[in-house]
Amino acid sequence: MELLKKALEFKKRKMAHMTTSDKVSASREAKSLVLKINEIYKKTRDPYLMDIMKQITQKKRKIDRRLNGMIQT
Repeated sequence: MELLKKALEFKKRKMAHMTTSDKVSASREAKSLVLKINEIYKKTRDPYLMDIMKQITQKKRKIDRRLNGMIQT
């Protein structure tokens, strides 16, 4: 499954020293990955997929927090 490879690669990616546009694109990529994995999860109910979605969502929230902090300041 290529989708899972992309998800695992995203999860391992370093988020240090990112520009604002990099953060925005990473946030959008994370959202897209989670939505695609969720479609598969609805059919299979595989707990492994749920774990991956949780980890990607956690990373997305961290990116979003950094983005919102930059915008408000």
